[in-house]
Amino acid sequence: MSIETVVKSPTKTVVIGPDRPFVIIGERINPTGRKKLAAEMLAGDFSRVRNDAIAQVQAGAQILDVNAGLGVANPHEIEPEVMKEAIRVVQDVVDVPISIDSSVVPALKAGLEVAQGKPIVNSVTGEEERMEAVFPLVAEYGAVVIAISNDESGISYDPDVRFAVAKRIVERAEAYGIPREDVLVDPLVMPAGAVQGAGKQVFDIVRRVREELGCNTVCGASNVSFGLPNRKAVNAYFVSMLIAAGMPCAITNPLEPAILEAIRAADMLMGHDENCTNWILLQRQKAAAEGGESAEARPARRRRSRRA
Repeated sequence: MSIETVVKSPTKTVVIGPDRPFVIIGERINPTGRKKLAAEMLAGDFSRVRNDAIAQVQAGAQILDVNAGLGVANPHEIEPEVMKEAIRVVQDVVDVPISIDSSVVPALKAGLEVAQGKPIVNSVTGEEERMEAVFPLVAEYGAVVIAISNDESGISYDPDVRFAVAKRIVERAEAYGIPREDVLVDPLVMPAGAVQGAGKQVFDIVRRVREELGCNTVCGASNVSFGLPNRKAVNAYFVSMLIAAGMPCAITNPLEPAILEAIRAADMLMGHDENCTNWILLQRQKAAAEGGESAEARPARRRRSRRA
């Protein structure tokens, strides 16, 4: 069964589905853990937001996640206006769809008021209060919503419990008139260093969500490597395995070369890259950045140099 989730800006339509090329949702516009960015946004300086938006789209992001979590004491008062301005700035410089990312419902509403096209709301959980607050907004604006698989009991280490929470959220969304193709289920990625088999848990949930719920899936891919050495390598391998398991999009960093290369390779191997076009283009871009010499040519040149 092929499920397609459609997200739009005024000029671009992005179709998310397991039989399509992987969709990168750029994660960089997020002040969480970025003190300088948080301070700038709070002071009304959105120059870094603007630069991050442009850089991510140039690197290959098809959707941009915009987060306004500033860590302030009064987020319900501050974050809605910051969210509005951040989205306005992003939409002024790039033409990709927006993912409105906040745990503050008024900030989600503020983002929906200014986001053009059909955005993503990131996110809703299985908590009754949260569903009752978020689903009417999603239905009113005709948005896509990310359903995170935890509820009042917290995050379960049992993948069966996480799937059950996702099922309940999807069914409640339907009661608000939100179709299943407009729900992206986040199975919650656990740190592999803390949870044995964390990756396999996610792969299994992805398949169940696709087959049993008729929904697409998404995740914050970098969570899997938390606390481990060489996180970039772990993240890159993980994303490629997610694609093989059927996950059609993820919130990740397109500016990280290893991740981008893993995505392009996995798309090509899954048959989602016609004539291997995107893979070949990426290799040409790498060669140009390295001085115009292809990766295949360098070993041959070194051999000739040694013989000489």
